[in-house]
Amino acid sequence: MKKAVSIVMALALLTMSLVTFSGTASAAEVKMIATIKKIEMKGSAATVTLKDTKSDKTVTVTVKDELTLDKFKDKRIVEGDEIRLKYDDATGESKLFRKTAGC
Repeated sequence: MKKAVSIVMALALLTMSLVTFSGTASAAEVKMIATIKKIEMKGSAATVTLKDTKSDKTVTVTVKDELTLDKFKDKRIVEGDEIRLKYDDATGESKLFRKTAGC
């Protein structure tokens, strides 16, 4: 009897975890290496237009982290630089924004 109850509890736990994680996986996180085409500073954020080096697809992302914004202001990251990018496809918000050569 105890074995049957523990199996049912394990299945219930597995089902709950699958339901919980399936909702968070719907927003795709995209990784790419791209070249900066345009940087537009807007208050405490920046809109950056990029060109993917593999597919030549143009992507626009919003950068909000202070470290990257400071690099834009100091001209350490400028148009024409090649960067490594990770962003949320649903919101267009960057999660990682670094020069490929390191900065």
